[in-house]
Amino acid sequence: MKLSHLKQIVTYLKDFKKITAIHRVSDTIIKVVFNRDDTLYFNMQRSNSSIFKCVEYPRSKIYNAPFDVILAKRFNRSNILGVELLNGDKIIRFKTSVASAYKEEVTYLQVEFTGKYTNVIILDEQNVVLEALRHVDLFSSFREVRVGQKLLDVPPAPFVAKEYLLDDVEEFLYDTYTKEQNAKLENLKKQKISLLNKKLKKLQKLYNKLDSKETLEKEANKFEHYGNLILSNAQNIKPYSTQLLLKDYDNSELEIMLEKSYASVFEISEMFFTKSKKAKQRAKHLHIEEESLRLKIEHIKLFINTVAEAKDVAKIDLLFPKQQQSKKLKVDDSIETFWIEGYKVQLGKNEKGNIKLLQSARAKDIWLHLKERPSCHVIIKTDKQNLPENIIYAAARLCVDFTTTSKDKYLVDYTQRREVTIQNGANVLYNKYKTIEVDNSC
Repeated sequence: MKLSHLKQIVTYLKDFKKITAIHRVSDTIIKVVFNRDDTLYFNMQRSNSSIFKCVEYPRSKIYNAPFDVILAKRFNRSNILGVELLNGDKIIRFKTSVASAYKEEVTYLQVEFTGKYTNVIILDEQNVVLEALRHVDLFSSFREVRVGQKLLDVPPAPFVAKEYLLDDVEEFLYDTYTKEQNAKLENLKKQKISLLNKKLKKLQKLYNKLDSKETLEKEANKFEHYGNLILSNAQNIKPYSTQLLLKDYDNSELEIMLEKSYASVFEISEMFFTKSKKAKQRAKHLHIEEESLRLKIEHIKLFINTVAEAKDVAKIDLLFPKQQQSKKLKVDDSIETFWIEGYKVQLGKNEKGNIKLLQSARAKDIWLHLKERPSCHVIIKTDKQNLPENIIYAAARLCVDFTTTSKDKYLVDYTQRREVTIQNGANVLYNKYKTIEVDNSC
């Protein structure tokens, strides 16, 4: 950020008297609510830091690191005693106090927009580090940022910064968010759609390579014929032969090449009978394999459309959560998993996934489904009675996104899993439900 802009933002911040709430909404973005309802976001990404305002930035997960615990303890419902640009540099320092039962604690929140050393540092009255977003050792910088260590000042800049006058600070903060998000959003969309297209091509290749039922049945008959023919010509076949010249039932000659040698005629015939059996089984269950691949392809296409239609980076973060299951656990490819502000949300990619969700969900988990029409099933994992409305809406939006690409308004029913009765497969009956509207056209 430009120093000139920070100076004007500090003047803007001096109108605020309280920090009502403060917490991280992503790894590097901190949400600060001033005076109950005025919210600013501090993006502390290295070499690309900023301050912005927006209508709402969804929380990707709940952070409970030592930094987050101290941040909440020291600054939630705190009074702002002063705001300054420390030593005229790109460092905003909030002096705050929280009145406890014993004494008034004064704490400094130091927000540093200093390139690769961008940081948020919590200090006591003696300038001793209580916690920091990033800890810095002496091998990385002369200025150590370590808990319990006194923080040194940043040396003054060796130049005079140019002045860039802002017509309206608040408008500038909203514009910052819009510009950053648009650039980041387009870049993320390209990356994620490219990733999904690779998966789609693999699935389509598998689908196109599927043999037809007629081909598999012909193959089964051919191998069965070979097996019988070998038994009827057993006396003429030598052990370990890889080239067989046999008399067919119509007295014509038939040459069969083997991939490897076998010790006996019976092993050769058994190999062909096994191949015939497998081909019959594949022909019998081909429709299941075709349907499974078709539904996977349809799911990926819906996923690509959802990414393409995403209006903000937060939606992309939601669709591609960083939480990864342990490699030791088997990942179920019939279920898609997302995280919304710490809540685990799962949806079925197909009927198999829908059934598994219904079977594994707990009584108080929240179940969602499009009203009076086929859709994927969605489960929000929770034991809590009162789920935040925004979590339900976000899950309902996923239900719509992964069911249809049509732009319209949709009604989504939701209720606790214990109110849902499985009838047949993924068909259910439910009662005591509520309905939420999702506008997919905006």
